[in-house]
Amino acid sequence: MPSSVIRRFSYDEAARRLRLTFVSGDVYDYDDVPPEVAEGLAQAPSKGRFFGPRIRDRFPCRRVFSARRSSDAPPGR
Repeated sequence: MPSSVIRRFSYDEAARRLRLTFVSGDVYDYDDVPPEVAEGLAQAPSKGRFFGPRIRDRFPCRRVFSARRSSDAPPGR
């Protein structure tokens, strides 16, 4: 089933880095992600529901690409 939140993802097991591309076009790298968490995401029927409690705010992350221009960013971001 396609996700309404996550467009695609990839996992680099050697670096333990999970790259998520959201439907917004923003791309984030999550570091120190164990292989079993990446596998759980791959197997999850709902990627968004898995992502929320098991990845977001649990691993260090950084935005590597923003689909929005800086003038389009919401206030406070």
